Amino acid sequence: MSQQYPQQPDQPQPQQPGDGAPAPQPPKKRGVGKIAGLGCAGILALFVIAAVATGGGGDDSADTSNKDKAVTAEGRPEGNSPKKSGPAHEKTQAEQFRGCVAENGTDTEKSAVEHVTKVTGADKRNDILDAAEVFTDFSGGLTGPHQGEGKLIASAFTSCYESENGLVTVYDKDGELLANANY
Repeated sequence: MSQQYPQQPDQPQPQQPGDGAPAPQPPKKRGVGKIAGLGCAGILALFVIAAVATGGGGDDSADTSNKDKAVTAEGRPEGNSPKKSGPAHEKTQAEQFRGCVAENGTDTEKSAVEHVTKVTGADKRNDILDAAEVFTDFSGGLTGPHQGEGKLIASAFTSCYESENGLVTVYDKDGELLANANY
């Protein structure tokens, strides 16, 4: 004979596998809804970023001073662009930069800018990611004796050109980094 233990009335009886009661279902996964929601949020964020990037900024038109005005691709401050007349002598970007520093720069900036041999990227600005490069006849790189002049050139560049998100990099004659600055 088998022994059976009496069940106490306040405890639930365990179900046996053959009692006919259905087994409990695992909880439903809601991954599809989460993925769709995150995807929509990502698309919305992309539209917001695009709207901010193309929205442009407001200019303060009350400022009439010539100090720290951006130079246009023709080498003149914004707002002073004369009408184009025939094939005039086109200045290189390095000549335009030297001219700007000659007008607005300090004596030390003027002497440092005399060593500029080439400027690239100063004429193409879109305020998203502008990268100008200034090449010099200095040597020694970042730790060389002309590091100070490289910083002066970068500073002079930021006085002549404006960008919402620009970076100017100054190189020596061997292509080594001398200095850089945001402009």
